Amino acid sequence: MKKVSLHIQAEEYQMRVNHLVAHLQAQKLSGAVIFDRDYILYYTGFAFIPTERPIGFAVNAAGLRAIFVPKLEVEHASGNALIDRVDYYLEYPHHPHPMSIFKDLLAEMKIQGDFGADHDGYPWIFGYRGPALSELTGVRPTPLAGFIEDQMMVKSDAELDLIRESAKWGNLALTLLQRYTRPGTSETEVTMRASHEATLAMLDTLGSLYRAQSYFSNGVQAVYRGQIGRNSAIPHALANNIIFQVGDVLVGESNAPVWGYNSELERTMILGAASDEKKIIFDHMLALQDTALAAMEPGIPCAEVDKTVRAYYEKHDLMPYWKHHVGHTIGLRYHEGPYLDIGDETTIQPGMVFCVEPGLYVPALGGFRHSDTVAITEAGIEILTYYPRELEALTILV
Repeated sequence: MKKVSLHIQAEEYQMRVNHLVAHLQAQKLSGAVIFDRDYILYYTGFAFIPTERPIGFAVNAAGLRAIFVPKLEVEHASGNALIDRVDYYLEYPHHPHPMSIFKDLLAEMKIQGDFGADHDGYPWIFGYRGPALSELTGVRPTPLAGFIEDQMMVKSDAELDLIRESAKWGNLALTLLQRYTRPGTSETEVTMRASHEATLAMLDTLGSLYRAQSYFSNGVQAVYRGQIGRNSAIPHALANNIIFQVGDVLVGESNAPVWGYNSELERTMILGAASDEKKIIFDHMLALQDTALAAMEPGIPCAEVDKTVRAYYEKHDLMPYWKHHVGHTIGLRYHEGPYLDIGDETTIQPGMVFCVEPGLYVPALGGFRHSDTVAITEAGIEILTYYPRELEALTILV
């Protein structure tokens, strides 16, 4: 039986860095500078909250790794980042500017001349202002974000295990969300109750094995996010403490970050018996998702999946109710690339993990969207989420 580990081992982080270093050497670059929070987590295991205080990861062509943090993060980074050295500055804004100290670190590591970076300087987060790397070094860095994204999009077995674990607790949370939804209750009380109970159940089960490694959630979440009644026709609505009413179309969603890794589970539910019109749209929504899943296999471009699904929309005169592409990949971020969109020609590969979520948005009725997290395998697909999909199971009786 395969042993499942609920975190990424040090050896895997080292392999990731080795892959990056091999790329630097092949491109004749002296090193890499990385500022993105998720990229830093991917290479070092260090999860942090990005603020106006610059944090950077540097690795030279010889493989020496350093993390650059404000003084308040030194203990945090020393205990969690898999690196060779921690360098720090006192504070931002401060004298000298943190980036002038970072410049000295890069010179000491011999990251000079041609080098790579994900950004030309620390991004302007929370009002941060500072010089670009090209200003500091006199060299415009070679872009590395595309290479990093390509590396991150194919998941290892350990990453897939974490996403499967996330899907398990997302399933529980959505079960509770559906169970507690009743006419007259509010979105806020139902989502808080379901999320809280699912999180406690997960902690009772996993105990100290669990870490969220997330800056937006401490545990399991199940929400409607304002997608209630006619507002469900707004895919990115926001929670508004709406009171549930008989006849509402609801789009519930759940996730549990597990050591930083996410899954996505979404289901369209109906509060009370569905009208014939709602049944027709619901059935088309199921058929659209089935069409997408049947089209997904290794070796084909992402664009082909979206084209196949759009052909179904067009055949059944559903394009007026179309609002977005078929789906996206997921991992350390809840949205990653590539995308199941006619504009993305990336080849689907084993190890990619997609959220498959074609939707129908009918202003007079609401929004209809299921989302499932799906891993690409050598043989085809493995659906990692497993909540019921049929209307009977998703009708909330009143």
